[in-house]
Amino acid sequence: MVGQLLVATPRLVDPNFSRRVVLVLDHGAHGALGVVIDRPGGVAVGELLPQWQPMATPPAELFTGGPVARNALIGLVRLTSRDVAAGAALELVGWRLLVDAEHPVGTVDLATDPAEMAESIVGARLFSGYAGWDSGQLEEEIAEGSWYVMTAEARDPISADPEGLWRRVLRRQGGALAVVGGFPPDPMMN
Repeated sequence: MVGQLLVATPRLVDPNFSRRVVLVLDHGAHGALGVVIDRPGGVAVGELLPQWQPMATPPAELFTGGPVARNALIGLVRLTSRDVAAGAALELVGWRLLVDAEHPVGTVDLATDPAEMAESIVGARLFSGYAGWDSGQLEEEIAEGSWYVMTAEARDPISADPEGLWRRVLRRQGGALAVVGGFPPDPMMN
């Protein structure tokens, strides 16, 4: 499930996740961890990590990755090519491939000097906090209908229009999910 999207179904009303999209960063017998990729946090990246400001994709804000460990910072980068990603596994500290595409996306250690990899990066997104699930918890939430599990596209985790991501991901699925993507926030008010 690593690198997949968790897209909140309309029945998920938790304010941390309602109409949100989560990128899964880790998943195993121990549980799962991900970041909400469509919630800008309102704080400019340059205020906390000025060295990352030039790499940050607009909106160049620190995103709210989830309700757990809000002081923890997580970085995602989109690379220029697959060839760079192959080399990145050896050179970029903290690199872990999440979305294999023409412009791959993965994690990076934010202590790394971004100037050293500027030619390899086409975008970055930084998160404060994360979403976490205990062993079996995410699987239960999926089974009860709280999440759709979908394939991520490279543009999703570092979208220049994060606010519309939930709707766009659902609409590109076609069929009934495209209809769900058109639902207003409160279907009773339609």
